[in-house]
Amino acid sequence: MSSTRTAPTAQLDAQARAHGLILTPGEPGMDFSGNPTVRATLALTANPARTQMLELSESFDAASPRFTGELGAFFADVAHRLRNPRPECYLTMLGLPLSFGNFAWPFHASTSGADTFIVHGEIRLETGGESILHAKISASMTRTFAEVVAALEQPFAESFIYNAVRKTLDQGQLELVKSGNRQPVPVTTRYYSAKQKRFVFNDTTEQQQREFVAGKIFWLSGVLGGSAPVWIADPRDAQYLDATPGELTKAAAALANEGLAMLSEGGDWAAATPKLLEERERYEAEVQDGLNFIKPSFNESMRSGHTNM
Repeated sequence: MSSTRTAPTAQLDAQARAHGLILTPGEPGMDFSGNPTVRATLALTANPARTQMLELSESFDAASPRFTGELGAFFADVAHRLRNPRPECYLTMLGLPLSFGNFAWPFHASTSGADTFIVHGEIRLETGGESILHAKISASMTRTFAEVVAALEQPFAESFIYNAVRKTLDQGQLELVKSGNRQPVPVTTRYYSAKQKRFVFNDTTEQQQREFVAGKIFWLSGVLGGSAPVWIADPRDAQYLDATPGELTKAAAALANEGLAMLSEGGDWAAATPKLLEERERYEAEVQDGLNFIKPSFNESMRSGHTNM
């Protein structure tokens, strides 16, 4: 295979630039198994202070035509998310605003003998103060599931891994703690429709989509973003909700009609209004309800065991 240090570097750079990003190569890295990786920083051309780390296997052939489409979609989405005031933050259906970080891409084979691939990361509760409550994540993907993924690399897996983490939390199978071991997030074919050839995490109604979008605007724009606009038409959220970006912008438009959101860029972006921020007590209660839900549902036997497979 070609190396990302030669021809594919130019390929990645061209794709990034086509979507308004600057790709700056970093120091070589190493994955969990000790294999060499190639690191780069993605920054917005219009605002170089907004960045995201990209890490790929050294052996990944980024020049292969079969990856072109998905790599282009990845760079396009990154360029939009980096314009969010907190690009690393997402909302769950429980109403918990989370930051995602320290994900050690790419996947590595399980060291426990299990027939799985693993990626480690971390989520933190973000409500505007010190982010103490968190969960260390060990997301595992079966080899059967891996067959539907174009490559076991960040651009092809980041969205469904983040959504599997959100889904697992919504089910009460993760706990946010002050300290603790890694907690498992199993990613199986139950999240993928072979017939429709797409990921399915939730089945949401129009009302649920509206409530999700309102919560996203409240937390990610109003509380964490100083009321700067956030990207409503994010395909990652659409996948998580089993909705379309258009359905999410429709929900934002309904909120705007009630004075709860201020739309921009054709309705794809929305900012919190003072009227929405007046509902802080309700949203904080929702967070507490979510924390109460996930705590008793957590499998206590996992507390003493390390899930680093």
